[in-house]
Amino acid sequence: MGPDGAGLPPGRGTPKEGEAVYAAKCQACHGEKGVGRPNDTLVGGFGTIASDRPAVKTVGSYWPYATTLFDYIRRAMPFASPGSLTADEIYAASAYILAEAKIIDKSMVLDAQTLPRVEMPNRHGFVSDPRPEVFK
Repeated sequence: MGPDGAGLPPGRGTPKEGEAVYAAKCQACHGEKGVGRPNDTLVGGFGTIASDRPAVKTVGSYWPYATTLFDYIRRAMPFASPGSLTADEIYAASAYILAEAKIIDKSMVLDAQTLPRVEMPNRHGFVSDPRPEVFK
């Protein structure tokens, strides 16, 4: 799925709904409110990417598109049972993480139309690679 959201499934979720999903399925690895430990930090890190050695790559400080968050959760999370979350749970967990990172308002509803419109802080921090894909 690309940044435009093509292929996003039907469903919806709010940060409030995502709080319960996060507590049940994400918090054990990513800490309360996404602060990390024992695994990756999900929120914070703003202003740490512009250095020679980026310190904290989080959803908000590094990832260029909100659709990447949805796609990653859908494919790889939770760690012990990837692919087990419903579309509503993924939208809700995404909304919770984005709200905790102060990227979206806590009243926002994420769905296939609104998620691609979320403006990520590092959207313009990547350089396109014009080389063609080569598969052997």
